[in-house]
Amino acid sequence: MRRAPSKATQVPCHGLARVLSKLGVCSRSQAEVLVRSGRVSVNGRVVTDPESPTRRERDRLAVDGAALARAEPLHVMLNKPRGLVTSVDDERGRDTVYACLRDAGLPWLAPVGRLDKASEGLLLFSNDPEWAARITDPDTGPSKTYHVKVGAIPDAALLARIEAGADCDGGWLRARSARLLRAGQRNAWLEIVLDEGRNRQIRRLLAACDMGVLRLVRVAIGDLALGDLGKGQWRHVTDDELASLCGQVTRATACPD
Repeated sequence: MRRAPSKATQVPCHGLARVLSKLGVCSRSQAEVLVRSGRVSVNGRVVTDPESPTRRERDRLAVDGAALARAEPLHVMLNKPRGLVTSVDDERGRDTVYACLRDAGLPWLAPVGRLDKASEGLLLFSNDPEWAARITDPDTGPSKTYHVKVGAIPDAALLARIEAGADCDGGWLRARSARLLRAGQRNAWLEIVLDEGRNRQIRRLLAACDMGVLRLVRVAIGDLALGDLGKGQWRHVTDDELASLCGQVTRATACPD
């Protein structure tokens, strides 16, 4: 009687569209379109079901007859302007962050995390979803630093309250640190550091502290700083920067060489 392979030797199967996105070919939704249009083959056979079980490490994949291999890992950083949506496509027809990369000649890249439409600053892109997951993991990923203009002059007690946290819609939100950068007569700039990245976390937290956000700029992820990168401009993350960023991921998993 033939024995079933042990769990150690079994090769995991995932839906074909997911495998294509994990290979860095395109987004999951774009992969579904490719598959349904009959442009993808697996082991020489055209497959039109995006959920067809596929073994990334064993099956031979091709798009339009061209064999696929895992894309060379690529990581870039963008200074996201205010007013752009962090999405591949927008159902409401709004401009997306891909407008900044349109003529860059880059392969498919996905945003690593998000910045909402009204926020700006450092946004990473990569074609390596496993790396992206490590960077965005709220428990083990690097911290994120923001400069935030608020319509108030917070005192030490209010800054301590931001760090202690507040109940926001049934969830507890807090900042790892909050400090005053500079203040005018009615407005102030704060530096807020988060060690997690929940949806609109700073805006919700400051609203719970009776402060409105006038401007929100992400200036660093870990030690990777926005620096003097111009608004709407992008550049490659250097090898040294990548190594430093990977070193700040606390999970014991390998980062790209």
